[in-house]
Amino acid sequence: MKNLTKVTGFILISLSDHPNNLHLLFVVFFLIYVLTVIINFLIIIFIFTDSRLHNPMYFFLGNLAFIDVSYSSVTAPRLLVDLLTKNHSMSLPACTTQLFFFIYLAGAELFLLSAMSYDRYIAICHPLHYSQIMSWTVCTQMAFGVWVLGFVYSLVHTLFSLRLTFCRPNTIHNFFCDLPHLFQISCTDTFINVLVALIVGGSFGIGAFSITFIPYIHILSTILKIQTKHGKLKAFSTCTSHLTVVFIFYGSIIFIYFVPTTSNLFTVSNLLTLNQVVTVIYTLITPLLNPLIYSLRNKDLKAALRRTLHVDRKIPVNVRGNKAQSLFRRIQFRRLHLSFP
Repeated sequence: MKNLTKVTGFILISLSDHPNNLHLLFVVFFLIYVLTVIINFLIIIFIFTDSRLHNPMYFFLGNLAFIDVSYSSVTAPRLLVDLLTKNHSMSLPACTTQLFFFIYLAGAELFLLSAMSYDRYIAICHPLHYSQIMSWTVCTQMAFGVWVLGFVYSLVHTLFSLRLTFCRPNTIHNFFCDLPHLFQISCTDTFINVLVALIVGGSFGIGAFSITFIPYIHILSTILKIQTKHGKLKAFSTCTSHLTVVFIFYGSIIFIYFVPTTSNLFTVSNLLTLNQVVTVIYTLITPLLNPLIYSLRNKDLKAALRRTLHVDRKIPVNVRGNKAQSLFRRIQFRRLHLSFP
């Protein structure tokens, strides 16, 4: 039974009650966060500075890298602090701010994956018109639309969350603020908020889902029409990284928000532990995996890394030829000089 005394702050549940585990988790999550920031910023720098990567696919990949590092920064610093301190309280304004940016960046990534899917569709199904269709103006407008849609999507949810009041117990069964957890501990009727979440989330989500997966029906049809096996593999390989990121993203969302159909998701201890594990993967591991998935099989990014670090020490053929010719001329000149009386 809830105490009707209104509260203006919350208590976040720690991932573990054992001090030794907390220190271990801190080291692991700290390394994951640092790697996430470094790798994503490296990708952004490579794409920005290397002219060979100035094309639509890498333009959207740069946006994804920025979203990932920002998305991780919304939850990771607070989680790291809570792992080292016993004070797990969070004020209502801080919770609302974290909620807004969490939904904003998650929504932006949702819509960005749709834009990247459309880009792959044009590249494979209409390769001769790719440069005309995916011009820099179109790419900029698509990226701007991604950020605006994410902002609107988050703003609606955040504004409606402000109508909620909270009573004791004010414990959030997670390491950050999210809408389902706030609904669970609210002493205000959440019918309107749930209705808005279903309508807004459903319309935006179904739209983004359709734009993401319908193009792959046409992509698959086009790939199957390619005569050679090598051509099919080459065409499909351009989509594997994006598909992997999409499945990880949607799989995490579906498990966290849709698999348990009752409110027991946030009250039953065994499901709570499993939910937290998936949430850690969704908020901390995925922003690290995304750049690795795109870069490990990407020859252009590997080449950009080698050029940046000056690893590629091979001398081009024309350079070697010029050096050989210069050496030959010097030898000939010395012979003439020695033979001159």
